[in-house]
Amino acid sequence: MNTELHYTLTRDGCLEGQNVFAHNDGSWTRATVYAFPAVGAILMAAAFIHFLRTRNRAATVFRSRSSAALRRTSSPENFGRATRARMSKRCRILTRVAVGLVLSLPVAAQQASPPIPSTGHPDLDSYRASRIAIYTDDFGELRRYREMNAALAPPAAGENRVVFLGDSITDYWKLGDYFPGKPYLNRGIDGQTSSQMLVRFEQDVVDLHPAVLIVLAGTNDIAGVTGRVRDEDIEANYASMAELARTHHIRVVFSSLLPVNNYTQDAKESYALRPAARILAVNHWLRTYCDKNALVFLDYYSALVDAQGMLKRELSDEGLHPNAAGYKIMAPLAQKAIEAALAQEQEFKAFQAPGGVDFRIEAQETAR
Repeated sequence: MNTELHYTLTRDGCLEGQNVFAHNDGSWTRATVYAFPAVGAILMAAAFIHFLRTRNRAATVFRSRSSAALRRTSSPENFGRATRARMSKRCRILTRVAVGLVLSLPVAAQQASPPIPSTGHPDLDSYRASRIAIYTDDFGELRRYREMNAALAPPAAGENRVVFLGDSITDYWKLGDYFPGKPYLNRGIDGQTSSQMLVRFEQDVVDLHPAVLIVLAGTNDIAGVTGRVRDEDIEANYASMAELARTHHIRVVFSSLLPVNNYTQDAKESYALRPAARILAVNHWLRTYCDKNALVFLDYYSALVDAQGMLKRELSDEGLHPNAAGYKIMAPLAQKAIEAALAQEQEFKAFQAPGGVDFRIEAQETAR
């Protein structure tokens, strides 16, 4: 059996190909494959090598304007002998390798994966596309801290361990530089939303037995990094984290969302994705929720915002993440909130869950 390879470059940059098989009984069969752009170069190279291999053979394949037709003008035996006589050993090896790649890769994927729905923001679309493996294989990114957590010893007697849970704003914060000697653990992950933090809450918070938890989340939810969500969805995730923490006797600090700015070209899209009105609305809910449920509210927003309602220009290099000067302002505010949480002392506290149902949860004793 002999093979003809025909490929066409499609508008989306992929290669659509046809493998035409010549059988010894004189019949012809055809198989269509569709290859990803990533293997386009391989396909093109294979097609070129195949052309060199078969340019002088007696078999001719042609396609008429009205329909695809194939005409066989010589026997497979004559074609095989003629081709082998013209090819060097090296050319045969290269051809086999290339054709093997051509035939194996496209068959594994008959057509390209459906594109991610566009958000209308090119940078966000590109970022979401780069994280498909995370969204499908490890949504909460549990792998990030799994080994580090396993190697961590339990808190020592009298140790007030603190876990900072958050997104890139927390992830980029070098806690050791701002809280030297403190048993503070950074469990921030770049690009995460509150839904993803909730997935890993048991592993990255509860199992570490902290005295205090500080949560800074929500900016990526508003931006739609993992899809569009309502403010109510963000708030429900915060409430779930509070319930889990209080059930495990962990004092809770909820941080306000930070302001953003558009003072640089790089900041314009991230700013557009995070409307100031939504940031203010979520912050108002967080403050109210903390007041009602005896949690500590950590107000970063007021310390970082300028007269225009944006993140102060000198506190961020790209309008979203604090720089060293920004973290320098945030650190003492966080320390004060931690001390306030440790100082909380009540025998019982009313904890209001979503839906208005009140749970009576025993509070922790005085700070350890």
